[in-house]
Formats: sequence, C-alpha cells, structure tokens
Amino acid sequence: MEDWLTTYDAARVSGYNPDYIRQLIRSNKVVGRKWGPSWQVSRQSLEAYIKNAEKLGERRGAKPKPGSKRR
Repeated sequence: MEDWLTTYDAARVSGYNPDYIRQLIRSNKVVGRKWGPSWQVSRQSLEAYIKNAEKLGERRGAKPKPGSKRR
C-alpha cells in the first residue's frame, strides 16, 4: 500500500514550499492525486525525487576543461 502525503505534509518532510510540491505534481516529476479539494503526493515518489535532486546537486557548477589545471 502506498503512503500519501498532503502537499503541506510533503513540504514539511522535504523542506520545499507547498507551491513547489504542486509544481512537481503538475510537471509529473512526482506522483500526485487529487483527493477532494486538495492534492496529495506519493511519499515514495517524493523521496525518489529528493534523492535524485541531491545527487544532481553534487554535480552542479562549473567543471574544469579537459587539460586545464585546477587552481
């Protein structure tokens, strides 16, 4: 059985803004569903998104050009 969080609970767990959580749902980056008047997000898909975002964050930034020396 899948665990579902409200956007506010997802924001508290992830540290993201609830509006950003809804944006992730709309862009299909996390699994969401409409439950009555509010949106819910799959905890599993949110955790996978956060893990992937952290991994990508480690690789962000300028990379040295091949053959150049680091200062």
